[in-house]
Amino acid sequence: MKKFKLAILKNEVAEDHLLWQKACQELKHLVDWEVIDLTRADWLERINRKSFDGLLASPGGYTTPFKRLFDERITILDLNYGIPIYPSPEEILIYENKKYLSYWLAANEIPHPRTWVFYYEEEALEFAVNSALPLVGKMSVGGGGSGVCILRTRNEVLKYVKNIFSGDGATLQVGPQWKKKGFARRVLKRLLRPQDLWAKLHLYKHLRKEIQKDFVILQEYIPHTFEWRCVRIGESFFAHKKIKKGDKASGSLVKGYENPPARLLDFIEDITDKKHFLSQSVDLFECSDGRYLVNEMQCIFGQSDPYQMLVNGQPGRYRRIDGKWTFEPGDFNRIESFLLRLEHFIEILDAAQFADR
Repeated sequence: MKKFKLAILKNEVAEDHLLWQKACQELKHLVDWEVIDLTRADWLERINRKSFDGLLASPGGYTTPFKRLFDERITILDLNYGIPIYPSPEEILIYENKKYLSYWLAANEIPHPRTWVFYYEEEALEFAVNSALPLVGKMSVGGGGSGVCILRTRNEVLKYVKNIFSGDGATLQVGPQWKKKGFARRVLKRLLRPQDLWAKLHLYKHLRKEIQKDFVILQEYIPHTFEWRCVRIGESFFAHKKIKKGDKASGSLVKGYENPPARLLDFIEDITDKKHFLSQSVDLFECSDGRYLVNEMQCIFGQSDPYQMLVNGQPGRYRRIDGKWTFEPGDFNRIESFLLRLEHFIEILDAAQFADR
């Protein structure tokens, strides 16, 4: 097999691309790599300088300016250079952009909670006066439940809308998440590695700048006690429950591991097959009538445990073999699933190389 030359496309946060580097180091017999900061002025010159076989993206999703920057530059690379990009450009476009994702889900007829995006205050206020309650107010960027609030009363909805259009805007919840599982362990880890602490403080600095004041996103509230976190990387499928803590399941870090139903895997396979997605997590609600409603889709996602699924206490994955879902025990989520992503990308590049012979 040919040794592939890859570029790791870094975003604005110092440590975000390091998991790609760790995965490349693990497979250094198969890949050479170089880190290119996609946020710098010389980004295109550096990509032009060498003939890369593929690009490994670390998409920016922390603030709107850098999210827009990453999307624009990925689009240029996709439309003009023809270099394979992992995750795919379309997966990157819907990543950490709840406004765009709501349009995308509707256009692709994927079941999801009803979502409304308003750019005019009077239109948003008219909706707020007449809408069913509660509603969910969302910021377009922000993961782990940050920037999400439950609006239970009419006055809360009206105040939320007026605050955004007045110029005060909606902001992300920024700072240490001391109520989340493993807080003491995370603090100790940062103290033992000062560079990680400074990187986290730098990230907080970025997040505090994020203010959403030009549009409002409102979503119907779906009663739930958990969300399914479903993951597809190549032909590997995983699922676990994110248990609700307080008002939200997103960001709670409380997991429920049980054998997922086959129809859930069917659902995830169907919506990811439509767009040939490569690396995707899908967070969804399971309604009382059995329907699945997609809440979030992310090509890069956090992993607080060393596995994405346990079945009868065993970590592993599901694959469809001879038309049936088959569980395979094993350690498939090493390096927070980046190793599995890289292995999948190498398979894609090798298959393309074979087809060109």
